[in-house]
Amino acid sequence: MDDEELLEFIDGPLPAASAARREPWRILVVDDDPDVHESTAYGLRGLEIEGRGLQLLHAHSAADALALLRREREVAVILLDVVMESDDAGLATVEVIRDELGLVNVRIILRTGQPGQAPEIETIRRYDINDYKTKSELTRTKLYTTLTAAIRSYDQLRRMDASRRGLQKIVEASNQFIAQPGLQSFAEGVITQIAGLVGVEPEGVVCACTPRTESGSHCVVIAAAGPLAHLMQRRITDIDDPYIVASLTQCLAERRNLLAERSVTLFFPGSVGGDFVAFVYASAPLRDVDMHLLEVFCTNIALCAANVELVTRLRNHAFVDRMLGLPNRTAFIQHLDEAVAAGAMAGHAIGLMDVDQFAETNDMFGHGYGDQLLAAIALRLGAVHAGAGYLARVAGDTFGLFGLEASVNPKLLRGVFEQPFEIENVLRPVSVCMGFVRCDDTSGNGLELLKDASIALKRAKELGQGRSAYYSAEVGTVTRERTRMLHGLQRAFDHEHLFVVYQPQVNLADGRPTGVEALLRWRTDDGKFVPPDRFIPVAEQSGLIVTMGAWVLRSALHAMATLRQQGNAMGIRVAVNVSSVQFAQPQFLDVVDEALRDSGMPPESLELEITESVAVMGMERVAALLRQIKARGIAVAIDDFGTGFSSLSYLDRLPADRLKIDRAFVMSLDSGRLGARIAEMIVPLGHQLGMQVLAEGVETEAQADILRGLGCDEAQGYLYAKPMPIEDLGPWLAQRLAPPP
Repeated sequence: MDDEELLEFIDGPLPAASAARREPWRILVVDDDPDVHESTAYGLRGLEIEGRGLQLLHAHSAADALALLRREREVAVILLDVVMESDDAGLATVEVIRDELGLVNVRIILRTGQPGQAPEIETIRRYDINDYKTKSELTRTKLYTTLTAAIRSYDQLRRMDASRRGLQKIVEASNQFIAQPGLQSFAEGVITQIAGLVGVEPEGVVCACTPRTESGSHCVVIAAAGPLAHLMQRRITDIDDPYIVASLTQCLAERRNLLAERSVTLFFPGSVGGDFVAFVYASAPLRDVDMHLLEVFCTNIALCAANVELVTRLRNHAFVDRMLGLPNRTAFIQHLDEAVAAGAMAGHAIGLMDVDQFAETNDMFGHGYGDQLLAAIALRLGAVHAGAGYLARVAGDTFGLFGLEASVNPKLLRGVFEQPFEIENVLRPVSVCMGFVRCDDTSGNGLELLKDASIALKRAKELGQGRSAYYSAEVGTVTRERTRMLHGLQRAFDHEHLFVVYQPQVNLADGRPTGVEALLRWRTDDGKFVPPDRFIPVAEQSGLIVTMGAWVLRSALHAMATLRQQGNAMGIRVAVNVSSVQFAQPQFLDVVDEALRDSGMPPESLELEITESVAVMGMERVAALLRQIKARGIAVAIDDFGTGFSSLSYLDRLPADRLKIDRAFVMSLDSGRLGARIAEMIVPLGHQLGMQVLAEGVETEAQADILRGLGCDEAQGYLYAKPMPIEDLGPWLAQRLAPPP
C-alpha cells in the first residue's frame, strides 16, 4: 500500500467517537511561516487519536511559544520549527521548555524546511526530542503517525506521573495519620492513584468509610474530587446520583470490586474501623483495565487503611483521657504549642483547677465514687465552657482550661462549683484551688506555660482550700530557683558533696564539754557554701530530708563511735536534728534503732532535737512517739523554743529532756529588748518542767555571764567553738576533757 492509498483510507470515516467526548489533545504549532500553520490545521482536520480529538494552539515565534506555555501547561505535543528568529531559535526554545519551565512530559517534534539544519544526535538525546522531520516529509499520513506515537508516549508519561503523585501523597500522608487531615490526605492520595491506574482524570472519585454495613446508611464520604467535592462528610445515601449510590451499595454488600463500562468501584476490607470503598466515574468507556492489578492495589491500600485505624487508636491512647474522654495533659500541651505558633495567645489565659481533699474523698468513699465525681465535674465544666475554651484533664484530679480571659478567670470558674454535685443520689459540695496564667504576661512553649500555671496552682494551695492565685514573674523566679536548688541538692547528696560538722555544747558552770550538735553543710563545686536555712526547707518540701536525715544520723553516730574508740568522747552525747517530715515517717523509729545497732553506740549517747512544728502531727501521736524514744534511753531536746507554736500546753505534754533557747533571744540578752525578757522566762520555765536549758548562739562573755546568772545549764556558740569537722573535734575534746594538772 503506497502513501496515496493510505491517505485515502485515513480520509475515510474513522471509528465512531464515544457519545461522551473527552477533552481533545492539545497540539502547539510553533513556526514563523503562516502557511505552515494553515497546512498543519488542514492536514489534522477531523482526526482523532486514542478516541480524542485534536486542538491546535499557534505561536509564530519562540518568544510567543514560551509565553503561551507559561500560561497553558496541558500541552501534549509541540510541533516546533528549528529556524525562526535565529538559526538555533528552536533548540534554544527546547532548552527553556525542559530546564526552565520544567515541562518534561510534553513531546517535542522538530520540523525544518532546511535539511542541512538537522541537530546533532547528542542534542536530540539531551533535550528529549521525540522526533525530527523536514517539513516536506510530513504528509498528512506521516504527520498523523508521528503525532499518534508522540501522544501515546505523552499519555503514558502522564499516567506514570499521576501514579507517582498518588504514591507520594500516600507516603506523605502516612506521617499525618494521627490527625483527621491525615486520613483525608490519605484518601485523596488513593483517589489520585486509582485515576492513574484506570487511565482517567483524578476527578469524580468518592472514597467512603463505614462501620461494617451493607446498606451504606452509615457510610460517610471522607474524600471527594471534581463535581462530587460537595459531598464531603455526607452519607452515601445522600448522594443525588442513583448510579453512584447503587454501585457503592453493591460493592459494600458483595465485598468485591466492580468494573462497569464507565466506572470502577473498589472495595478495601478494613478491620475494627470498618470498610473502605472508592468509586471512579469515567467520562468515556474504560479500556484495558487490569483487574488483577486492581486487586493487588486494593490489598496494599487495605493494609494502609489498617494502619490508619491503628494510628487513630494509638492517638486516642496518647492524647485522650480514657476515663473522661477529655484531652489529656499531652494534648493540652500540644494545643498550647499550636496556639503559640499561630500567635493566638493575646487576651487568653490558662487555668488549672485542683479538687480540694480529693485523695481523702477516694479513701473515704472509694475510687468508684471519686471517678463519678470527676466525671460530673468534667460534664459541668464542658457544658459551661462549650466552645469557649479547650478543656483537658491534666492530672488525676486537676483540670486545665485554655481560652479567652473573659471565660477563664477565678470569678467565672468559681461559679461552676457553687452548686453541689449529685453523686449516688447525695449532694456533695466541692471546692477547688485554681492557678491562672495570663498569656499576655508570660512567654514560652506549651510545657513552660503549663509549668507556670502549676506554680500558680501550688501557690493557691499554700493559701488554703478554695483559693486562687495568678502566676507572676516574681513567683516564677522564686519557684524555679527552688527547683534548681533541689536538683543541685540531690546531685550534691548523690555525689557526696554534703558533709557533717560538729559544734560542741558546754556546761556553763565550768566550760567542760557535755555534747556536740551534728550540723549538715553543703559546699558547691566552686567551693562556696549554701546556707542551711536555704537548702533545708527545700529538702523538707521535697521529702529529700528523709533520706538525708537518715544519712546524717548514721554518719554522726559512726563518727562519735570512732572518737570513743580513741578515748576522746566518753560521756559526750551527740545531738541530731530531726525534721517534722522525718518524724512523721512510719518507719522513723526503725531507722534510729538500725543506726544505733550499726554504730555500736549506746542509746544514752544520742539526743534527737525536734522543733515545736511536730505538733502538726497531733499531740497524742507526738507524745506517744516521744515516750517510745525515751523508753529506749534516747534523750529528746526541743529546739528553737519560742519561734514555733509557742504553746505552753504543748510544752507541758512533750516528754523532753532539754529545752534550747533560740539564738535570736540570746543575742538580745545584753540589749534590754523583749528577747532578753523572753530568755529570762524560758530558763525557770524549763526547770519547772523538769528539763535542762541550753542556750544557742552564745558569742560574748557578757551573754554567758547573764545566762549563768539566770541559772541556764548549758551553752553552745562561737564563744566556745565553731562547728568543726570530725578530724578537728577529737583534739578539741581531748584538750578540754583532760584532767587538770
